[in-house]
Amino acid sequence: MEASKEHSNGEVTIVWKAALCSHSGNCARGLAGVFKPLEKPWIDPSGASTDEIVAQVSKCPSGALTIYYNKDK
Repeated sequence: MEASKEHSNGEVTIVWKAALCSHSGNCARGLAGVFKPLEKPWIDPSGASTDEIVAQVSKCPSGALTIYYNKDK
């Protein structure tokens, strides 16, 4: 079973699958307010708008980052 971590801002949930991560750094360079590799937890979904998060996650080259929309807003 693949390990993953989920982080939600209430509107969307960011899912990170460590085994897929290529550590390209695109996420941190593109949206440093959310993706902070030197902190724990390293994903802080309160650091940007939902639209910004969705746009940045879509740029993940390995597919390690995905999002889903929460049904209860």
